[in-house]
Amino acid sequence: MRVKLVVAYDGTNYCGWQVQPNGDTIQEELNKALSDLFHTPIQTMGASRTDSGVHARGNVAVFDVDSRMPAEKISYALNQRLPDDIVIQESMEVPSDFHPRYQKTRKAYEYKILNRRFPDPILARYTYFYHHALDAEKMDRAAQALVGTHDFTSYASIHSQTDSFVRTIYQISVTRDEQDVITIHVEGDGFLYNQIRIIAGSLIKVGAGLEPETMIGDALEAKDRQCSGPTAPPEGLILLRIDY
Repeated sequence: MRVKLVVAYDGTNYCGWQVQPNGDTIQEELNKALSDLFHTPIQTMGASRTDSGVHARGNVAVFDVDSRMPAEKISYALNQRLPDDIVIQESMEVPSDFHPRYQKTRKAYEYKILNRRFPDPILARYTYFYHHALDAEKMDRAAQALVGTHDFTSYASIHSQTDSFVRTIYQISVTRDEQDVITIHVEGDGFLYNQIRIIAGSLIKVGAGLEPETMIGDALEAKDRQCSGPTAPPEGLILLRIDY
C-alpha cells in the first residue's frame, strides 16, 4: 500500500528535507524510522524540499510498504521512533499512483519577522530578527503586485533548476501582531527555489523605506534576479500546509 504522511518539524537542527551526504535531514530521519518500524528498507518521497533551517507544520511525504498495519495507525508507531523535533500529524492510505510532487496543490507558507529593538530568545528559532522599523501596511500594499500568474524569475534563486519560472500566487498578506511579529502569508500553486525568502527580503527593503512600494512590481516585470531584494534567512520560514 502507499501511505501519505503529514509531517511537522522544527528545521533548526537539520540540513533541510532532502537526504544529502553532508548532514542530517528530515527525509533521512523518516527513512530510518520507517525502515526500523517495518524491518525493511523504505524510502520516502516528499512534496516540498525545504531548505536548511526551514520549519514545517504540514509537509507531505509518501512511501510504499507491504504491511497489515492500518495506515492510520502508522503515525503513532512512527512518532515513537522519531526525534522530538519531527512529529507525524496524520497518516493515511492513498492510491498507488499518488505522488506528492506531481498533483495539483495549493501551498501555504508564512515568513515571520520579529521587528523590535531587542531580540526575544523565545522566538529566536522561528522568526528573523530585524531591529530597524518596518511599515507592515506599506509592505502589504507592495506585495499585492505579486498576486496572479507571473514569471517569477526575479524572485527565484539563480540556482533554481526548473523548466518554467511561471507560478501563481493566489493571495499574499503582511500583518503585524501585538508582539511586533510581522507575518508574510503567501498561498500559491507552487514556489521556486528560495522564492518566499526572496519575496520576504524584498518586502523588508520596502518596509524599511530603502525601496519604494513600486519596487516589488517593477522587479517582477524585469525578470531579473538583480532587481529584487536579498534572500531572507531561513529561520523565519514555515511551510504551513499543502492542500491537494
